Amino acid sequence: MEPKIGITPENLAKVAHALNGVLADEFVLYTKTRNAHWNIEGPDFHSKHLFFESQYNKLDEIMDSVAERIRSLGHYAPATLKSFLQLTHLSEQLHEKNDGDGFIRELLNDHESLIIRLRENINYFANDLHDAGTSDYITGLMETHEKMAWMLRSHLR
Repeated sequence: MEPKIGITPENLAKVAHALNGVLADEFVLYTKTRNAHWNIEGPDFHSKHLFFESQYNKLDEIMDSVAERIRSLGHYAPATLKSFLQLTHLSEQLHEKNDGDGFIRELLNDHESLIIRLRENINYFANDLHDAGTSDYITGLMETHEKMAWMLRSHLR
């Protein structure tokens, strides 16, 4: 049954499509953070291992939330690796080595890229697609990623 929430079906589809890309980005970032957790090496192994665990746990919550937002708009969330790789704007390839700084730099770049993508959609959702709810939702999501990026950035000082 189609939601009757004051947003046209066409706009709901556009919002859902944009959120599909966000979900894909979140999944790729989650996977890369898991990789860092599993494969970190060096004298700071234990502290970074726990730090990356806290980050991927937060990303897991975010993925579920984004998927539920898509479903609340009457659309299906993508849920295959193939679809995530087609929809993401992030690279799944790590470009650094398996030490704390290498993983942190790579993950920080991805968070900052995602922050920019979310920021670019705030007004698009609110003004063009008349979906203030999703605009507000991704504003909060952007703020969460800003905090996660700050935590990563702080390790590099």
